[in-house]
Amino acid sequence: MGRLLRNQKVRNGLLQALYVGALGMLILAGTLIARRNLAAQGITSGFDFLFKSTGWDLNFALLPATAMDPYWWYFTVGILNTLFLGTFGLALATVVGTIVGLARTSSNDLARLLGRTYVDIFRNIPLILQVFFWYAVITHLPSPRGAQPSWGMFLTSRGLYVPAPNVGPWSLTIAVAAILAAIVLPLWIGRTARIDRPLGDRATLQLAAAAAALACAALALLAGRLPETPFLDMPALQGLNLRGGLRVPPEFSALVVAIGIYGGSYIAEIVRGGFKSVGTGQMEAAGSLGLTAWQTFTLVRLPLALRAMLPILANQYVWLMKATTMGIAVGFSDFFMIVALTINHSGQTIEAIGLLMAGFLAINLSLAFFFNRINKAIALKGNQLRG
Repeated sequence: MGRLLRNQKVRNGLLQALYVGALGMLILAGTLIARRNLAAQGITSGFDFLFKSTGWDLNFALLPATAMDPYWWYFTVGILNTLFLGTFGLALATVVGTIVGLARTSSNDLARLLGRTYVDIFRNIPLILQVFFWYAVITHLPSPRGAQPSWGMFLTSRGLYVPAPNVGPWSLTIAVAAILAAIVLPLWIGRTARIDRPLGDRATLQLAAAAAALACAALALLAGRLPETPFLDMPALQGLNLRGGLRVPPEFSALVVAIGIYGGSYIAEIVRGGFKSVGTGQMEAAGSLGLTAWQTFTLVRLPLALRAMLPILANQYVWLMKATTMGIAVGFSDFFMIVALTINHSGQTIEAIGLLMAGFLAINLSLAFFFNRINKAIALKGNQLRG
């Protein structure tokens, strides 16, 4: 025994085991004390409340939801609402940030000034203030009776009304997935090494994959069309309100605009830094090879800048996804708001907050894993520092 204790590895292992054991006992004691205190106050712990009816309605849901649905279904709807909001917010922030970032690296003095002014203004105003501002702007738009149609759409204080296809929800979901596949498949075919064909000879295969995916989307829309209805449900004024079409609520619009503009100011600086990291030597080498300005940008400058931008961009996307919790400020039924309402109605504070933490942890870890895979795929092999 004494010989074992004189071994450094054995002593280190015992110390680690004692540390982990003490930490586990501390957590167990805290859990038991919390359960006893909750029981003394008449609060039962556990997750049985997930199967009880909520008793309250949601103002926005991508899936059918009524007051008779259980809490676990509302949590599922809340996660989908958060992902839906985050997808549109991140997309808008990426577009805005790319445009402003390119303006900041432009040789035009006016473009650089406008880009810097945008970043200085919107990056230094708190996000929650921007949410309140855009929500106030949207809710002060004309009423449905005073709104003028534009391309079949109505922009009103009650939301944006747009034409919607008269198809079933599952058919619409399949069609959206097929449209996304039409975008992703050509990109994957153009880069994967699993296809035994030179990269330059895959254009026909890419077009065929995109056409097949779009054909599947069209078939899903036709198969899921509701009988005896027009293909498009157009919004129209009936009485004091608009009927028909799809209504985008003002809470969702305000959050998307605020996240897109605020996040775009940060992404603009990431884009600017990425393009500034490309050395002049690569640009001069591309020019000496006879490449045009557009070829130099798409084949040399953009790929090198993207490699420098991607790690920081992934962190910014994770942060913006967490910023969707600002929806509770304007009453949007995202995951955070549903958890807050669950705590008020059921009293299961610890369990609800635990599910909230687990949900956001799963979302952000999945997002980080996705970008880490992309970063690993486009990394320049053999050019990294080795420890």
